[in-house]
Parts: sequence; C-alpha cells; structure tokens
Amino acid sequence: MTNQSSAIARPSVALPPRPAGLLWGLLGVTAFSLTVPLTRVAVADGQMSPLFVGAARAVVAALIAGAALAVTRQPLPRGRQRGQVAVVAAGVVAGFPLLTSFALTSTPASHGVVVIALLPAATAIVAVLRTREHVSPVFWAATAAGVVAALVFAALHGGGLGGLHAADLLLLGAVAAAAVGYAEGGLLARDLGAWQTVSWALVVASPVMVALTATAVRAEVPRGGTGQWAAVGYLSVVSMFLGFVAWYRGLAIGPMTQVSQVQLTQPVLSLGWAAVLLHESVTWTTAVGGAAVVACAGVAVRTRAGATPRARSPRAARRSTPPRVPGPA
Repeated sequence: MTNQSSAIARPSVALPPRPAGLLWGLLGVTAFSLTVPLTRVAVADGQMSPLFVGAARAVVAALIAGAALAVTRQPLPRGRQRGQVAVVAAGVVAGFPLLTSFALTSTPASHGVVVIALLPAATAIVAVLRTREHVSPVFWAATAAGVVAALVFAALHGGGLGGLHAADLLLLGAVAAAAVGYAEGGLLARDLGAWQTVSWALVVASPVMVALTATAVRAEVPRGGTGQWAAVGYLSVVSMFLGFVAWYRGLAIGPMTQVSQVQLTQPVLSLGWAAVLLHESVTWTTAVGGAAVVACAGVAVRTRAGATPRARSPRAARRSTPPRVPGPA
C-alpha cells in the first residue's frame, strides 16, 4: 500500500474563497467582544472568584468539545501537532481566561478593553516570528508605538504615570498568551481543522482546569444571581468554544494577516457592550487611548499584510504546498 492510498489518506477539502475567511473572523470577533464585559459581570461583586470564572468556563467548554470529538470519531493529533495543541491550550484555554478574570476584579471593563486592543498587533508579531515572513521596519515601529500607547493609557487611566497597577500587567500577560495561542492555532487549524483544534486544546487543558475549578469551589462556593450565571454560560459556550471555532476557521482560510485586521473592531464593540451592560462611562481619555492603540495596531497589521515574503530557494518552493483544512469545520 502506498502513501497515496485512499485507504490511509485523511479526507480533506480545498479551502473556501478568501472572503469567507474575513466573514468567519468577523463572526468570531463579534463573539469575543462580549468576553471582557461579561467577565466583569461575573466577578464584579465577589460572589464568584476569578479563579472559578476563569477555570469553570473551560471545563464546560471541554465537555462540549469532548462530546463533539467522540461523536465524530476524530483521530488523535499526531507528531508536532500535539505540541501545537499544548501551546494553544496554554495560551487561550488557560492563560487568557485566568489572567483577564483576575485583572477584571480590580479594573473596569472599558480599561481592560483598551489594553487588550494590543492583541491584533501582538498576534501579528507572533505570526511573523512563527512563519519567518519578512516585514518592513514600519511594522515594527507601529507595533512598538502601540505598546507605548497602551502602557501610557493604562498608567494615566490608573491615576498618573505612577498609577500602573498589577491588573495592567495581568492584562498585558493575557494579550501575550492569547497572541501565541491565536497564531499557533491558526497554523494548526490548516492541518487539523478549526473546531478540532479548539476541541483538542480544551480537552488537553481539562485536567488542570478541573483541578483549578475544584480548588476554587473548595475555597469559596460560587453564588451569584441569574445574570452572573448567564455570563458564565456565555463565556463557557460562546467565548471558549463557538467563538474560537469561527475565529480559527477564519485564520485557517486566511490570509491570516487580513483576517487578523478584523479583530481591530473588537475594542469598539467591547466598549459599547461595557457602556450598555455595565453602565460604564466612556470618558475622553478612554476614547483617545483606545483610538491611539487601535490606530497603532491597525498600521502594524496592515503593514504586515502588504509585506512581501522573503525569496525562497527553488528547492523550498518545490516542497511547499497550499494549506488545506481537513473536512468542514
């Protein structure tokens, strides 16, 4: 039996047209735009600990993911895919939810939204480093300006240049974790499939997240009202599963540089949700800070999107093949 035998080959289909990637990306970003405001709702009055909110949502999502993998009899990740799944699990299943949950116990959702606005540029940086694509110096300059703008905004919003709080460091850590998870997950989804990537990451992280949930419950039994439990439900089903299915599907269809630009709309949507759901006032400092961060991130991502890749050797070109996603996601 040859390696090309249909008896052992995994079924695959060609990627859909590129506009579909932008639509899937926009759907994912719309789902994510409620994550920060609803996390703030869940942890606002202290009846649910940030550890419980950050871990329990991953446990619920893992139950859904595990059932989907079992029913469809998905093959296990193999080779380096296992390492990639572990990176995605650490970044977006554990890192981002836990760090943001702790940060939002002491800072308004509108503040968190603007700091997290760095995520598109951070994702682009990780993707550049991961894929070794050539980008212009303008990209790096705009990205650095975005980092500075976010830090200055966070400090001024906290009461002056000396007012940078631990919550801001947690938010920046969440950005870094998500950026790594997004870039690696986008690459993995081209081989493994979008919903499969999300599902395996949730399943891999589930033992740790179950242990953290049990620890949180033993320390303090979560209470809260209907609104808080509804927020946890949304974070579990939509933010941790359905949103990622759409987002990774968009990144896999690509091109990743263009799809990542869609995420620049997330801070605007999230600020709107914070104003509607939490009645947080959007001050001029918040608006100006958000505009500065989004502008810098936009320049960085757009510059990368227009960059030309490094010239490859004929031998490397012969080895390269168009990315394909196995099965419909």
